[in-house]
Amino acid sequence: MQDYSIDIRLSHPDDMMNLFGSNERHLKMIEDELAVTIHARTEIVQVLGESAEVVELARQVIEALLVLVNRGMLISTADTATAISMAKNHNINKFVALYEEEIIKDSYGKTIRVKTLGQKVYVDSVKNHDIVFGIGPAGTGKTFLAVTLAIKALKRGQIKRVILTRPAVEAGESLGFLPGDLKEKVDPYLRPVYDALYQVLGREQTTRLMEREIIEIAPLAYMRGRTLEDAFVILDEAQNTTIMQMKMFLTRLGFNSKMIVNGDISQIDLPKNVKSGLIDASEKLKGIRQIDFVHFSSKDVVRHPVVAEIINAYEDKRD
Repeated sequence: MQDYSIDIRLSHPDDMMNLFGSNERHLKMIEDELAVTIHARTEIVQVLGESAEVVELARQVIEALLVLVNRGMLISTADTATAISMAKNHNINKFVALYEEEIIKDSYGKTIRVKTLGQKVYVDSVKNHDIVFGIGPAGTGKTFLAVTLAIKALKRGQIKRVILTRPAVEAGESLGFLPGDLKEKVDPYLRPVYDALYQVLGREQTTRLMEREIIEIAPLAYMRGRTLEDAFVILDEAQNTTIMQMKMFLTRLGFNSKMIVNGDISQIDLPKNVKSGLIDASEKLKGIRQIDFVHFSSKDVVRHPVVAEIINAYEDKRD
């Protein structure tokens, strides 16, 4: 029985469509995630629920999204999911602040911003440190944000090139057992990196910059013996590096360069007797002034809300 209710008055009739999206998909998401019923009537939104707590959470989500609507922003499903997550985690008061800083515009002219508090900490850390480790589950935006920050630095002339790499180990496969030449072998494993580049730069500009070697995508072994100066260097899937590979990579850092090392320690594909270089680095390098570690959690997942629940379920099972 829904004994609790609250009415929220909108400032303009058009706000309803902007708030709840086409086919009321955002409304349905709020209802499903918070176990409430929402009646939308022209300029009044009524929220009903079985407890004062869920009704209050829904109110917080709707009013936070309305702030963005009143600023002329289009609300996306991801925005709604973020607001719901932050309300559940009792930090909805910081939601609007996430939208006040633009990182860059993508190839379609759409503004790219952080979507969670963890992402904001990550972006701020990259600004202030030479080497940043981003550790956490898939779906938290580590790769996409790293590429975005690298392209921003390139466009501003802060660096001369972007280098993206990852170890060639995945699900027990080695490059030697994959068909084709080196590019064909490595490319499937770098799909998330390419996807991020295409979104930020567009396919044509990405191709041009790669042809001019301003953007370089290469397997980790190709970093050996080099000093990477005036560069923004990203190591993805770092949980699959060995200790020696990680040491080799980190010691490539040259002047006026930044490094981002991303990985998920719950998805290590190394042999059981081989320690992950990412885990080893997180133990050895804490306390070095220009190195920072940012840990993401399921709270930072920016995919479908059920993904966060899946991650939590697996983490609980592992513990």
